Amino acid sequence: MKKVVKAIFIFPIRVYQYAISPLLGANCRFNPTCSAYTVEAIQEWGPLKGIWMGMKRFSKCHPWGGHGYDPVPKKGEEK
Repeated sequence: MKKVVKAIFIFPIRVYQYAISPLLGANCRFNPTCSAYTVEAIQEWGPLKGIWMGMKRFSKCHPWGGHGYDPVPKKGEEK
């Protein structure tokens, strides 16, 4: 059941990654990209916390925000 719930939240992100993102070009300031980060966060932490982590990450994506390598923290080493 948990896998189904996660898949429901990941599906729209995958649609964005494969259908919309290629049209916008490579503009991400972070590695992994914000969408990949959110998918990984959902898989690691579950839908609610994963989406929250993805929204926090996306909110940093502006000219005065951060950049570079920013991996999803694993359970037990949360930021």
